[in-house]
Amino acid sequence: MSLPFYISFFFFIITITTSAPPPPPPPPPYPYGLSYHINCGTSANSTDSFNTTWLSDRFFSAGSSALVSQPLNFPLPSEKTLRFFPPSSYGKKNCYTFPSLPSSSRYLIRTFTVYDNYDAKSRPPSFDVALSSTVLFSWRSPWPESTAAKGAYSDLFASLSNTSSSLDLCFYGFATDAPLVSSIELIQVHPAAYDAPDNIILVNYGRISCGASQHWGAAFSNDTDRFARSWQPDSAFRKSPQDSNDVRFLSTSNSISGADEDPNYFPMKVYQSAVTTEGTLEYELEVDAKMDYTVWLHFAEIDSSVKKAGERVFDVFINGDNKTRVDIYKQVGGFSALTLHYTLKNLSSNVFTLKLVPAVGAPLISGVENYALVPIDPATLPLQASAMKALKESLRVPDRMGWNGDPCAPTTWDAWEGVTCRMTTDKTALVISEIDLATQGLKGYISDQISLLSNLVSLNLSSNSLAGEIPAGLGQKSLIQVDLSNNQLTGSIPDGLASSNLKLVLLNGNLLEGRVPEQLYSVGVRGGAIDLSGNKGLCGVPSLPSCPMFWEHGRLSSRGKLAIGLSCLFVLCVVLLLAYIYIRRKKNDYDFGLPHELISLAAKRNRYQRQKSLMLLELESQHAKGLPSPFTPL
Repeated sequence: MSLPFYISFFFFIITITTSAPPPPPPPPPYPYGLSYHINCGTSANSTDSFNTTWLSDRFFSAGSSALVSQPLNFPLPSEKTLRFFPPSSYGKKNCYTFPSLPSSSRYLIRTFTVYDNYDAKSRPPSFDVALSSTVLFSWRSPWPESTAAKGAYSDLFASLSNTSSSLDLCFYGFATDAPLVSSIELIQVHPAAYDAPDNIILVNYGRISCGASQHWGAAFSNDTDRFARSWQPDSAFRKSPQDSNDVRFLSTSNSISGADEDPNYFPMKVYQSAVTTEGTLEYELEVDAKMDYTVWLHFAEIDSSVKKAGERVFDVFINGDNKTRVDIYKQVGGFSALTLHYTLKNLSSNVFTLKLVPAVGAPLISGVENYALVPIDPATLPLQASAMKALKESLRVPDRMGWNGDPCAPTTWDAWEGVTCRMTTDKTALVISEIDLATQGLKGYISDQISLLSNLVSLNLSSNSLAGEIPAGLGQKSLIQVDLSNNQLTGSIPDGLASSNLKLVLLNGNLLEGRVPEQLYSVGVRGGAIDLSGNKGLCGVPSLPSCPMFWEHGRLSSRGKLAIGLSCLFVLCVVLLLAYIYIRRKKNDYDFGLPHELISLAAKRNRYQRQKSLMLLELESQHAKGLPSPFTPL
């Protein structure tokens, strides 16, 4: 009884092999090699049974690690551990940030999430998962029992804009629930994969390999898929025929031309199996209503009994609409991949239905993929997001405040603690309007990048231990209230803070010094409130001491600088004058005429010599006459 079966099976295999075209040349090397496989909650790298190298946990903002309660139930090391984020310690929002990614690139991102009663509370948490500004997955307690115990994989395709070099995968807990994740994978793919624009994220709602008996691909087998996709068997989604005896499963080991080619690199294994039946072939996949989807259908004529066009023809119906008529052999020939895709707008049902209705022969299909088209939600303006991250570092904001990811987005989550945001008038971005971090124990300084917050209306950093100077750029035209009181701020009050729109200025209780800008003090005159008390070095306005003539804003005033400049000029002139005189007198040392003083002295000496000579002549004359000498003693 079994002999004819094996004989017929043998001839079937021989027929397929002999009638198949020669194998295509090997595909060129895959050009996209960037990938991260992160085993969350671990401190060492590992390699699983499928030769995937898992990296130790990294790129996370905070959190704690844990082990599932039944690790022996999980075959892969990446499924046994997890990272969780208690809101009381790390805030409601925590992220994994993948840095230094190529711009204008596209990625598959896959997560594995399992609870397995790791915390012995028997209550899975409720939390959301977002990619940057867009919520993509929502976990709500209670989870399905099998999912809580065995976990689930989720994946999506997303692009990185040309203005960014990092991706944030963020987790947001509700109430006191701690979000969790077991593994995260990021794999670079072709930038044109799945023909989706950069502002759309493709979320996997079903990836089916028709005729497969079990899961295969990433995390399930060694089968090659350039994009590291995983594929499910179709049996759980096939609604007609319900009796598996009415279904024929086809498979081949022959090469399929057109597989593993850019931009989608659909794996050859998808086309090497298929399902066919004599009647209508029908599948149903669960979806979320009121969303758009892109459906990808995979076909290959691997039945060697079909030798020409017109022998297998069928119609494709999606949610009751006849999309196209398919003749695989006519369109691509035998053992060649045929892929069709359609966009479904605003589905009104929670079920997506695919029917293959025969026209000639039996319908056949190899694979089905269904992705939700999720538009990217508005994010914080890049410059303002950068400024807020700089403030996070300079202010030393503690982990418990959850300052991670985008400051304002997703809009369905709370913004960073103490931060208020608003949408721009054109609804394309979010901006920072208020910051209130009073009494938070901050011990850093105020970053100069706060000047980039051009929509800031109110700033309250009071009652902390902030040091350093008030940034010169603080004083946006939008600013109405500033409270920096009771800190340890030093230096002078910058002129830029004297915004004409300010109505409240509290700088009391600091170490500020120098002249107070008159325009700033006029806030009180215009009906606002200003408090500068407790700053012993401030001066120059009523209720404060007068400023020294040459001292202003904690440094030399303009008048002081002018006075010093004039003094230096006077000294320079004097020095130049003395130098001139010295040089002129120095020249006299080389004049061969006698100086006037020496001439006068010589004249006096000559007169004395003449007088002496006359006296001697007179004495000699008297001696000759016999007269006594006046010098002879009597």
